[in-house]
Amino acid sequence: MVQFKNLFNNQNMKVVESKGGIKIFEYQRDLSVKPEQAIATYYAYEMNIRKRQALIELNGNAFTISAGAMQWTAGSISMAADVKGFGDLFSKAISSKVTKESAIKPKYQGNGLLMLEPTYKHLLIEEVGDWNGLVLDDGLFLACDANIKQKVVARTNLSSAVLGNEGLFNLCLQGQGLAILESPVPREELIEVFLDNDEIRIDGNFAIAWSNSLDFRVEKSSKNLIGSAVSGEGFVNVYRGTGRVLMAPIL
Repeated sequence: MVQFKNLFNNQNMKVVESKGGIKIFEYQRDLSVKPEQAIATYYAYEMNIRKRQALIELNGNAFTISAGAMQWTAGSISMAADVKGFGDLFSKAISSKVTKESAIKPKYQGNGLLMLEPTYKHLLIEEVGDWNGLVLDDGLFLACDANIKQKVVARTNLSSAVLGNEGLFNLCLQGQGLAILESPVPREELIEVFLDNDEIRIDGNFAIAWSNSLDFRVEKSSKNLIGSAVSGEGFVNVYRGTGRVLMAPIL
């Protein structure tokens, strides 16, 4: 049996989000500060720049995480590379090149606790099944239920990569289960857009995640060149169809 002191009852570690067997801790203050760092640390705290960690409780299930993201485990937990053979390894290597994600993601399974490395990014827990395929911007993936399928999806046209500044390929999560994402902004600032056979146009790559059911492409802000020139926008990212978009107002 493993027992903890100063973890779940640590007043400096606040649980800011909890879902399923996942808890997101946020450190209220950095208590290990050198005198010469005190001023910068104080203002970092005031501006919501704080360390955050995800704690995953495993009960016979498994989680796949980004390479190097594990800080510690407790209990009967084993780790294995999430690779099913040479063909799968080659496929994952190709995927890592085009999505900028790690080629091999370790899978932890068993019974116990899995704590991920601290980060200054904002951690989000998302139910993948609610998205009809969750497409992620580069660098957002941190962890997910091991039964969730990870695949690479391509933009619908080459102009999406050249003009939309989104890249030609993205990681898509499919299935039922929870995923942990590393967001550049807190959930309180994210705008969630629900589309029902409609569209949203975004100037820039502010969409950090969207449903795979949506058609994403880049189009001129106006139907004619004069209109685009007058608007000053040029090209915009267009998400069209039925699904959801998670949009950051600032990056």
